Amino acid sequence: MSIKDLKNSEDLFKLWYDEPAEVWNWDQALPVGNGKLGAMVFGHVHKEQIQLNEESLWSGGYLDRNNPDALAQLPKVRQLLFDGKLKEAERLCAIAMMGTPEHQRHYETLGDLFIDFYHDSDEVKNYRRELDINKAMVTVQYEIDGVNFKREILSSAVDDAIVIRITADKKEAISFRGFVGRELFMDTRTALNDSTVALRGGCGGPDSINYSIILKGTSEGGNLYTMGGNIVVENADAVTLYLTSKTSYLSNDFDAVAISTAEAVSKRTYESILQDHIAEYQSYFSRMTLQLGNKQEALELSKIPTDERLERVKEGKLDDGLISLYFHFGRYLLISCSRPGTLPANLQGIWNKHHTSPWGCKFTININTEMNYWPAETCNLSDCHTPLFDLIEKMREPGRHTAKVMYDCGGFVAHHNVDLWGDTAPQDHWMPATVWPMGAAWLCLHLWEHYEFTCDLKFLKKAYETLKESAEFFVDYLIEDRNGYLVTCPSVSPENTYRLESGETGSLCIGPSMDSQIIYALFSSCIEASELLNTDKEFAETLISLRERLPKPSIGKYGQIMEWAEDYDEVEPGHRHISQLFALHPSNQITVKDTPQLAKAARNTLERRLAHGGGHTGWSRAWIINFWARLEEGEKAYENINALLAKSTLINLLDNHPPFQIDGNFGGAAGVAEMLVQSHSNEINIFPAMPKQWSEGEVTGLCARGGFELSIKWTENKAYVTVTSKAGNRCIIRTPRFAHTSEEVSVEKLQDNVIAFDTIKGEDYHLEF
Repeated sequence: MSIKDLKNSEDLFKLWYDEPAEVWNWDQALPVGNGKLGAMVFGHVHKEQIQLNEESLWSGGYLDRNNPDALAQLPKVRQLLFDGKLKEAERLCAIAMMGTPEHQRHYETLGDLFIDFYHDSDEVKNYRRELDINKAMVTVQYEIDGVNFKREILSSAVDDAIVIRITADKKEAISFRGFVGRELFMDTRTALNDSTVALRGGCGGPDSINYSIILKGTSEGGNLYTMGGNIVVENADAVTLYLTSKTSYLSNDFDAVAISTAEAVSKRTYESILQDHIAEYQSYFSRMTLQLGNKQEALELSKIPTDERLERVKEGKLDDGLISLYFHFGRYLLISCSRPGTLPANLQGIWNKHHTSPWGCKFTININTEMNYWPAETCNLSDCHTPLFDLIEKMREPGRHTAKVMYDCGGFVAHHNVDLWGDTAPQDHWMPATVWPMGAAWLCLHLWEHYEFTCDLKFLKKAYETLKESAEFFVDYLIEDRNGYLVTCPSVSPENTYRLESGETGSLCIGPSMDSQIIYALFSSCIEASELLNTDKEFAETLISLRERLPKPSIGKYGQIMEWAEDYDEVEPGHRHISQLFALHPSNQITVKDTPQLAKAARNTLERRLAHGGGHTGWSRAWIINFWARLEEGEKAYENINALLAKSTLINLLDNHPPFQIDGNFGGAAGVAEMLVQSHSNEINIFPAMPKQWSEGEVTGLCARGGFELSIKWTENKAYVTVTSKAGNRCIIRTPRFAHTSEEVSVEKLQDNVIAFDTIKGEDYHLEF
């Protein structure tokens, strides 16, 4: 099967349904986005609802929330913890070390576009709504009174607009009114001219972010005019609506820019808008293809509505075509909510329906934001990673202030949440999560990962200053524990609670395992970057010395990786966070090949969590897929992919925490990639966690560290691999059995199934096994 054949199998890339979303049921609506403007399309016949988001509509401006009493009380909190006075330490911490006020700014929905169609009948035939993730477009089709109606909805990055095309196969059949609203807000809806209406308002408060939504229409035949803040259409042959939106976050001229953007796109033909939109989107999407299992079987199952396919999985039936679709859907979502020059994906991407959203729909950086970007490098969307790097840079100045005011430390620090403004002070008033000074450090590891995949020394030279500044905080913050280790204090193991032998429970602690593992990874990246750039050797020596004194992963009484410095029991043995396994994934401190005893303990940790009900949130289940993949347990990883689909996936394939969080989609897609190819252990490991079910398939464009891109086609007994070298580095490849090269290259056999060869940048190398 050629790549062309795979791409021409259009039905493999479609989510489709034979019914509209239930009335206002957001969990069934279909998402479109251009990185800045997001929309959820419900597909209702008589009253369409398209729920809207604009990436920068947050609840207000920057606040300095750093607690002025934190620094004076820090030594007391530490001493209470060292004295074993847990409750006293937590009481003091709750007063002195929480943010003031407690909460950061939160992300808000933009509103809704409603289209009331003047259909004369309620009898609907041949209904179908679909999301084509190969074209990034939602289509709704149905028949009423013998007339076939069609809507096409897309969010174009080229034209910075949401465009809705409405057609019918009978002339003069289209009549409706369209208007934009924002529930609970007394915002102003006005007509700008006879084809354009506007909704303007703000989030409230003296430092409110204000917004403007512009809705413009053009018609072919019939009449189109404005009245009462509505666009009214009578007896048209075809209609195109153009929706644009801007906020005051970036410009005081946001309203004028929104108007001019709508005017500009409305002057183009729909055909040219669509063509440019598809071409621009596919410049990202077509970098990869994936087909798992038998293609013909996947094509047959694609004829079943997506919600019914999910029900089949819940009944225990296997559907590898749905897994392939889910994988590509994850890539579609990342392209649609994180483009160069946009804000990064938050807890719900750019598809939040709330004014007061769950967890503020912020950037939650104790795993969720990081998980959003796990597929960026492996799944050939490296440039979609850049909005996260922009956020990290935005955090540096506030993070320096927090580091100094709260801890009297150099460098920069952030806790477990960040908002639009890069606010780094502790968020919430919740002891299991709030006082955790590791958020910036974990984010900075994405800078290093980007270098590992791209081998871009120019990027690394710039990123090194940020990595170094994050490390500098811990040079100052780490303190010696009673065993002579350097540890964080105070901190928590994200969102978990432990129980002492006395029965007392708590979260605040000294040196949780995840902290040491993140710091080890951060210091290691700085040390290696220093060597590559031939700079800062003295600082690198300091980090080498400190790294030796960090606690290493330890094995506890259940044969598990210990989560805390002491072998405490968890209050919830099936807790959703499995933070102590950071060393296994996304880090590489635990591997099957190099640390077999720790890998065995990691396996025990997972089994214990799952035996007590773990994996009950979508993102947690997604992390578990990646863990099993790193443990090279293909059947376990496959089992958990099916559990993710059956238990934590909504009808529209979005991840269910519950409620909806987008991180599970991204973590799930990354997990599939990890099952096929891994490169975290100084070699490219092909099929490290391949389940028996995937006896045949094809993947193109999968990326590996060292600057390599792989395409693999396989059957039960044979695999053909093309390795493209993008950086000219030496390539080390591990395969399930001995691999042969098909050209005259000098190959060194390192083991029976491990070979190495030098490469030239831009050249392809062919293997088979």
